[in-house]
Amino acid sequence: MSKVKDMSLAPEGVRKIEWVQKHMPVLEHIKKEYEETQPFKGITIGSCLHLEPKTINLGLTLMAGGAEVAMTGCNPLSTHDDAVAGAADLGLNVYGWREQDDEEYYQTINMVLDHKPDIIIDDGADMIMVLHNERKELLSHIKGACEETTTGVHRLQAMHADGALKFPVIAVNDAYTKYLFDNRYGTGQSSFDAIMGTTNMVIAGKTVVVCGYGWCGRGLALRAAGLGADVIVTEVDPIRALEARMDGYRVMTIREAVKQADLIITVTGNADIICGDDFKYMKDGCMLANSGHFNVEINRFDLEAISSEVKEVRESIEEFTTKDGRKLYLLADGRLVNLSAARGQGHPAEIMDMSFAVQALSAKHILENDLSVGVTKAPDEIDYNVATMKLKAMGIEIDSLTDKQKAYMANWQEGT
Repeated sequence: MSKVKDMSLAPEGVRKIEWVQKHMPVLEHIKKEYEETQPFKGITIGSCLHLEPKTINLGLTLMAGGAEVAMTGCNPLSTHDDAVAGAADLGLNVYGWREQDDEEYYQTINMVLDHKPDIIIDDGADMIMVLHNERKELLSHIKGACEETTTGVHRLQAMHADGALKFPVIAVNDAYTKYLFDNRYGTGQSSFDAIMGTTNMVIAGKTVVVCGYGWCGRGLALRAAGLGADVIVTEVDPIRALEARMDGYRVMTIREAVKQADLIITVTGNADIICGDDFKYMKDGCMLANSGHFNVEINRFDLEAISSEVKEVRESIEEFTTKDGRKLYLLADGRLVNLSAARGQGHPAEIMDMSFAVQALSAKHILENDLSVGVTKAPDEIDYNVATMKLKAMGIEIDSLTDKQKAYMANWQEGT
């Protein structure tokens, strides 16, 4: 049972899914194990993730483990119509299409919830919010959930602090093999892939402002510098700001940074990072993009308020002509640029191999353990297993501690 835009796209979607499978060896190893052990037999798993070939491969892994899987998208512009058609052709229950409006977006979330899932896999926590606000009759049926991204983890932690969360959630985002690689290397590469592909502009020689220096911001700054940009970082956390400076980047307030920017990328997970009078200080030709989860970091309404004309000049690029004659360019409607822009393909398969391996193992952990209500990090054992499998797939061997070394580390009386 599925609802997609065009099933004639299925052959192309299947080809893309098969391509990423060749480059996700850890998840493929888990899939083979799950085919034998069937850990999810009789279990329904509902997901709200970016619907593209790599997430479809996660769904196929869970289905191989015996689960009934129902999937929908977590962003109206990130769905790949060929991938969802391919997913439906391969037996997944999938609901979604690119450019959904808000009503359709929540309609498809509810279609997934109509399957009465036992486990939720979310990206941004929208499905979990719908469960708690609109589908409360299903709450007692939920064994637990996994949350993929920083924004969702923050929402769920706030929810738990208020006593509103009703089931356990594993913060997959907080696993080392997720955020150290997905957030840093994945976000850095995929964002610039999308920005450069959409604009056909060179990064070298430009001043790039990165708003936020969490792991995603670190990845963006690293890639921008590698492409030849002059990088400015803005932050509210003094430790992260100091780290950014020590990493070699200029650090200043947003108000000062926007005056110099050729390209601004927000990646904070917060609202109104670029807003109000910020737009008045920008140079003619400044481009704005967001790599945070929701389209609230760049305040589009404030930008429209100072503009005399708004028009699309290229797919996924809107030109705002300000009342004083400057041209400012917003990419992908301020949504997650690496997935929502015209050329957005998301993180590389080799990176998502680790993130989705953590998801698949965390879902199994929920079934096998009586977890308390709250938000908890994925167990370290899952992290080490994923890292070990990834190294093996890359043909890398590492050393192990000898018994003598283990004894030395465990004995506090040992000295020089």
